[in-house]
Amino acid sequence: LLLLPLLLLLPLLLLKLHLWPQLRWLAADLAFTVRALRCRRAVRARALAAAAADPKSPERGCSLAWRLAQLARERPAHTFLIHGARRFSYAEAERDSNRAARAFLRAWGWDGGPGGCGGAESSREGEPTGREGAWTSEVGGSVAPLEPGATVALLLPSSPEFLWLWFGLAKAGLRAAFVPTALRRGPLLHCLRSCDARALVLAPEFLESLEPDLPALRAMGLRLWAAGPVTPPAGISDLLAAASTEVDGPVPGYLSAPQNITDTCLYIFTSGTTGLPKAARVSHLKILQCQGFYQLCCVHQEDVIYLALPLYHMSGSLLGIVGCLGIGATVVLKSKFSAGQFWEDCQQHRVTVFQYIGELCRYLVNQPPTKAEHGHKVRLAVGSGLRPDTWERFVRRFGPLQVLETYGITEGNVATFNYTGQRGAVGRASWLYKRLFPFSLIRYDVTTGEPVRDAWGHCVATSPGEPGLLVAPVSQQSPFLGYAGGPELTLGKLLKDVFQPGDVFFNTGDLLVCDDQGFLRFHDRTGDTFRWKGENVATTEVAEVLEALDFLLEVNVYGVTVPGHEGRAGMVALVLRPPHSLDLVRLYIQVSENLPPYARPRFLRLQESLATTETFKQQKVRMASEGFDPSLLPDPLYILDQAAGAYLPLTAARHSALLSGDLRI
Repeated sequence: LLLLPLLLLLPLLLLKLHLWPQLRWLAADLAFTVRALRCRRAVRARALAAAAADPKSPERGCSLAWRLAQLARERPAHTFLIHGARRFSYAEAERDSNRAARAFLRAWGWDGGPGGCGGAESSREGEPTGREGAWTSEVGGSVAPLEPGATVALLLPSSPEFLWLWFGLAKAGLRAAFVPTALRRGPLLHCLRSCDARALVLAPEFLESLEPDLPALRAMGLRLWAAGPVTPPAGISDLLAAASTEVDGPVPGYLSAPQNITDTCLYIFTSGTTGLPKAARVSHLKILQCQGFYQLCCVHQEDVIYLALPLYHMSGSLLGIVGCLGIGATVVLKSKFSAGQFWEDCQQHRVTVFQYIGELCRYLVNQPPTKAEHGHKVRLAVGSGLRPDTWERFVRRFGPLQVLETYGITEGNVATFNYTGQRGAVGRASWLYKRLFPFSLIRYDVTTGEPVRDAWGHCVATSPGEPGLLVAPVSQQSPFLGYAGGPELTLGKLLKDVFQPGDVFFNTGDLLVCDDQGFLRFHDRTGDTFRWKGENVATTEVAEVLEALDFLLEVNVYGVTVPGHEGRAGMVALVLRPPHSLDLVRLYIQVSENLPPYARPRFLRLQESLATTETFKQQKVRMASEGFDPSLLPDPLYILDQAAGAYLPLTAARHSALLSGDLRI
């Protein structure tokens, strides 16, 4: 009785001390911390078990190899993948990826050491000290020989074949490079060169659009494969046909076992801020960590996950597929997202978890009501980029379901989870969470493009409600591998002497805000990039393509907000080179042939001259704020009409159609 009044006064005391906003979420913080510790312990146990396994066993290989072999042994009949009318169990996934691995090994003359390429029994007795056997090239000529750890690029749509080839490369000890399917010409060749690809596997349906690139690809010494039957041009063989003739027995684990867990196992391309895509190094450690993604999200092995994100993105491959392998669940893989078919798919396959990007949720809430959207089994939507207004409409219309917003980037060493479900937040900066996954928000000067430093040269942490640059310490537990190519690409993402002399932090390039309750909200990206259709667009890449046109003197690329659309659409201010006139047909051909669809400018603004800042940088902030309203701007404006396949004058009627959603850009 004496303690009761004190207990009743405790919340008031905490409120007075401004501690209550933080402590009210203590239970959720503790629950997530316990889950994260269990996940970390389970992943560590798996890694130790793999390291202690027999080198001749597939469970001694890389994390993808031993996890798939483990699932094929523990639950062979459980459905791993659903793609259209096709279903694959974990045992079938194991066998198909084994065939793919053997096809890669045989194509490059792997003799398997004593006993040939027949199977696990071909390994020599005892634990190998390295990758035994010899590599020779059967094709000769201008094709470069392959060595263990060489890179094979995949230019494929999301499909089961993408997965079998990816897993097969991992089992064969080769590195995969996931090339965005929209890339052609210069950007495609740049990506292949940057990761030093020795071979390219492409989809047969891409051959027509790739035909102008084939001479340059052959000149690079690339071995070209097709993932399916092809007609001429000659010199491109059917890799899947070759794999179908191979035996499906396990591949020796020592072929893929990494020398170090931080070794690079694959490349995923990210636009960054330098213009052309960069090949981000993904380590075996990151693959291992991503196996715990869905466990952190409270997803279980009996769940069915709906995945319509491209597999060449981290969200689709590392979080969606590797995360599914981590818990042994079922994934419904869609080659292309269809908002009109989504809820029917969910009903048909009894989907319980939906992995999204914000744009997909906006597509769904803008669809007309259907019967299929009621009575579904979806209980959790997990992803990133969901705006608060779309979040509210999504839950109100399709609930009850939980939305778990996350934050992370491909090459980054930090991630956040909004495990409390606070709308509009991407995570929480609780003391417990930052002990497990350390990060900081530091003050950033958008005019100089540099962090703010104090008199001692150290960065300054932000206050609640103040936008700050998200940085994370680089350590053995959270390393940053950087990018393939020159070291300057990697060094540009590192900050030194952040809080004390000698420390090194990874610069995410993103500005976040932490409120007084510890919730993190995304604010903006630094630099000149903007996000459209779920993709980061580098203004320098777009500008370089446009500057190749002889009738353009100057170009200024920036992003503008479009009502009813996520992100920012590309807009370009143009200055003509006298005495030329604006050639809209040539401009459209130039951007359509050299830029992926999401990077093509949606709006053109024709000007006599471009405004610059006091330091002679192009003025982007004011231009972006002015937008594209033809009634407010004196300059001629044009809009990319997707249906017409051309740039057309932005009349008042087209402007109204754009805002009402009747015009597709």
